Amino acid sequence: MRNFLVPFAAVVLLAGLARPGVRAQEPAPKPSFHSASTELVVLPVTVTDTKGRFISDLARDRFTVYDNDRRQEMALFTNEDTPVTVGLVVDNSGSMRPKVGEVVAASLAFARISNPQDELFTLEFSDDVQDANPGRQLLADDVESLRTSLTASLPDGRTALYDALIAGLDRVNAGNRARRVLILISDGGDNASTATLAEVLARARASNVTIYTIGLFDSDDRDSNPRVLKSIAQTTGGERFLPASPGPLLTACERIAREIRSGYTIGYAPPDRDGRYHRVRVEVARGDGPKMITRTRPGYFAAAGPVPQ
Repeated sequence: MRNFLVPFAAVVLLAGLARPGVRAQEPAPKPSFHSASTELVVLPVTVTDTKGRFISDLARDRFTVYDNDRRQEMALFTNEDTPVTVGLVVDNSGSMRPKVGEVVAASLAFARISNPQDELFTLEFSDDVQDANPGRQLLADDVESLRTSLTASLPDGRTALYDALIAGLDRVNAGNRARRVLILISDGGDNASTATLAEVLARARASNVTIYTIGLFDSDDRDSNPRVLKSIAQTTGGERFLPASPGPLLTACERIAREIRSGYTIGYAPPDRDGRYHRVRVEVARGDGPKMITRTRPGYFAAAGPVPQ
């Protein structure tokens, strides 16, 4: 099982990938999860006020990290807009046919607001899972290629949602960016997968991938399962959206893009290598400003064995 630890060299690179106002020209090397170098637990952190507005300019000393209720010293802190690898996991079952246009429009809006050097790929799922860009990632500024990949096939069949998420977790780990995100768009539950929800959640907990879920549910949809989408998102520090019309769907995709670009990345040396699940909490000192809401992964699986020196 892959754990949520990243080699120190990889996160140092992450911190230096971009500077405000400077566009990165070279892709970041893919981090190795099996390096003998010192490892860090790396957390993507989102901070908002009570109205949901992003707060992206807080100083390092405002943050405190706890691992199983033990305060940790931060070895990495950055709020720079670093490129990420993003997978769009899109429901292509028959029931999605009336919604194709709005999904394409929302996905293109996401790409336009993203960092131009973000890597994008698209997985479509119905009875099975299809890679719309086999073996390669697009850059976010290649909007026309993304449009082509999203409109290449006609929606048909059932909904293998869990299989698609497993495939997405596999595919995103082949990306060249240190941070990784999946965005799931679906109008129903699962009625065709060989994988189970328990397997998806286990893989998600063991990954370093943030998953955002968007449910396009009709009021009379018997296959809808919004609680599953919420569980998947919360497990990885993402967020669930339930837009009721094309406008809110567009807004949800734009918000996800802004969140990715407005967040913080915090890293610390793992206190234990006990092979167990560790609960994580990030607190932000309020000071004289507004009340703040912080979101990150709820935890990670520690590696087993001695802590590298």
